[in-house]
Amino acid sequence: MPTDIDARYRDAVQYIWTGRLKQREKQAEAGKIDAGSRGDVTGGGHMGALELLVKDLLIEFGIDKSEIFTKKKLELPGYFRSTKKWDLLVVSRQQLVMALEFKSISGSYGNNLNNRTEEALGNANDIWTAYREGRFGPAPRPLLGYLFLLRDEPKVSKPVKNSEPHFQVDPAFVGASYARRAEILCRRLVLERLYDTACLVLSTNEEPTRITEPAEDLSFRRFVAALRGHVVTFLDSQRAD
Repeated sequence: MPTDIDARYRDAVQYIWTGRLKQREKQAEAGKIDAGSRGDVTGGGHMGALELLVKDLLIEFGIDKSEIFTKKKLELPGYFRSTKKWDLLVVSRQQLVMALEFKSISGSYGNNLNNRTEEALGNANDIWTAYREGRFGPAPRPLLGYLFLLRDEPKVSKPVKNSEPHFQVDPAFVGASYARRAEILCRRLVLERLYDTACLVLSTNEEPTRITEPAEDLSFRRFVAALRGHVVTFLDSQRAD
């Protein structure tokens, strides 16, 4: 693991919030002001700093730069749909090595967390079924990773009531905050093998930002270690061939 990874990680998360602020200022100057925090999400690419950090780390681990895709050529075939664009792909010698998602929520936590959950479940089910059907050839199973950044503010840590008009919810969600719900989501994505590794980051929208990782098994270091392990296995298999 690079000795400066913590500092690079902190800088990348800070840049995400700085970039969001700059975009809102740019929209205001152009006379385009979105309601609430919508200005933070209408420009896209806000998780780019973390994507770039992960890309740099993959190169340091031995992946060729030309085999990592973050801005274009991100489409992969699906089973229930023709294609889906991922946030970062590693494709080497016509083999899918890994596909990563970088997602964030900075407001409207209830609706957005439900949407993110549906997206994560749907995307994983789609790609694994496509893999089963041979869409990626006879290559070994790729790694799927999910990195989730949640804005840290008081409402994120408060218990959330559940609506139970007919049946009781899973006890794990009783009295759970949005942060806790996000933790349950990420952990269960890995537990059910929908994703091979997941990372949950809570960060305040300020400078300097305060970064919190609620669970060690969902830490950025654990996430990167899983990527590195997969890269080592892949490169060893390439040398054997």
